[in-house]
Amino acid sequence: MYIEPKAITAALKTVEQYIIHRSYKHRKTRLMIPCFVCLDHLKAPKPSSHWNFGFSKAFLFLSLHSITQILVMWGRQRNLYSTYKRISSKERLNGNASEDSLGRSPSGVLKEAGLPSWKRPLPHVLVATLSSFLFGYHLGIVNDTLESISLDLSFRGSTLAEGLVVSACLGGAFIGSLFSGWTADGVGRRRAFQLCALPMIIGASVSATATTLRGMLLGRLFVGMGMGLGPPVAALYVAEVSPAFVRGTYGSCTQIATCLGLMASFFVGIPSKEVMGWWRVCFWVSALPAALLAILMEFCAESPHWLFKRGRMAEAEENTERLFGASHVKYAMAELTKSDRGDEVDTVKFSDLFIGRHVRVVFLGSTLLALQQLSGINAVFYFSSTVFTSAGVPSDIANICVGIVNLSGSIIAMVLMDKMGRKGLLLWSFSGMAISMGFQVIGASSLLSGSVVLYLSVGGMLLFVLTFSLGAGPVPSLLLSEILPARIREKAMAVCMAVHWVINFFVGLLFLRLLEQLGPQILYAAFGTFCFVAVVFVRKNIVETKGKTLQEIEMAFLPAD
Repeated sequence: MYIEPKAITAALKTVEQYIIHRSYKHRKTRLMIPCFVCLDHLKAPKPSSHWNFGFSKAFLFLSLHSITQILVMWGRQRNLYSTYKRISSKERLNGNASEDSLGRSPSGVLKEAGLPSWKRPLPHVLVATLSSFLFGYHLGIVNDTLESISLDLSFRGSTLAEGLVVSACLGGAFIGSLFSGWTADGVGRRRAFQLCALPMIIGASVSATATTLRGMLLGRLFVGMGMGLGPPVAALYVAEVSPAFVRGTYGSCTQIATCLGLMASFFVGIPSKEVMGWWRVCFWVSALPAALLAILMEFCAESPHWLFKRGRMAEAEENTERLFGASHVKYAMAELTKSDRGDEVDTVKFSDLFIGRHVRVVFLGSTLLALQQLSGINAVFYFSSTVFTSAGVPSDIANICVGIVNLSGSIIAMVLMDKMGRKGLLLWSFSGMAISMGFQVIGASSLLSGSVVLYLSVGGMLLFVLTFSLGAGPVPSLLLSEILPARIREKAMAVCMAVHWVINFFVGLLFLRLLEQLGPQILYAAFGTFCFVAVVFVRKNIVETKGKTLQEIEMAFLPAD
């Protein structure tokens, strides 16, 4: 029961007035007043002692005053606690209370639950990042092995055939990304990962045993389909199984896994120039993590968001307990009811993504990924060895340097993601990329020569890769999985990733031709301009999602019906 401090004070003052009245009426009498309250600066008499009323009245007044202050302070603390318990969800969204420090029962009463453990979902996140590792591995494995592949399969010297070996993977990724949303929505996140591993195992086996160009292209097409399916599902899964206070950190794990995959492909492919047929071993090696992904996913938790959306409440609670602990189940399920509807498994039409209230978030996601590719990052990855070779640096060392810089920046981004926020990292990242492209433009001019050009070209490229990995690399896919509403999240992610792969394909296809026709200065200036446009776009359109639940982000971002 709660008692207002004013009521306590009024009651004690009434007692004081009664004692004063009694002292005036019986000022010559001696009263027996047992003392049960002791002040720090007065020595308490024994309970059996008798006081003269004049002294006892002063002592009692001091005691009553102390009791009053103590009770008032106690009342204020109870009032503060009651106010804390009555905090609304809107106030928590504005940051007046930690979203994870409260639990909510089905009746809407909040309770203290503390932050969920970050250790519980970590194994599930690490297994999911195997798909990103495979993405990076297959993206870089043909860099060092393409020459030996062309020699063994008898198409050496044909730039068209070499280009098809690279672009077949990108075409397959485009196809896989188109079906990623429908697959993740139809069979769930775990089964989608296993379906992603299947074409990668088949494609790696076909590529490793290919004896003709046609067999190699078929294998690369299968691998690309798995590459297009895996990253969108990984972004969705990691965002949905991670606690809000570490979602950015865990989201960066996918970028780190991609970097590790790239570096692994560099190291595995080193013997290919000296050992005949080593490129076949490189493809066989990639089948091992793909098989591991398919097996380990059988033991991982399914996304509670997907289970709740499909109306499977008991399974959603069971998997929520696996991920966050039993004390957070009620609050997590109450959060899901804010946006999801467990009794409505409605189908999302393709037109729903481009008409009405969802068009804005789909446009923001597609534009952000388009600007990421138009910044020229993949052109830098694909042709960085050419720049280093012209500077006298061997291609093997160049690839390793780019990989180390990319990995270092991704680790720094993981640390800063939930401290600095998504928007801040994007702004600094795109700004640094624009400055780096400026160095490239100056290095390509005829005004400078000698070692200055070397430092500007190589240093500018490494700085470009570093600043990209700090924000423009890991943030967009994480941000998309956060801002897209639950109803369209899977399919909208598929559309945005399809835009990503289309632009990626054309940048890789046209870069060398544009470099010959326009020259490096104009081309690098164009990339720098797109980076500057990205800074303006992020500043005006992107909201900060750090520390908020997916439901709170959706309510803040999506207009009402």
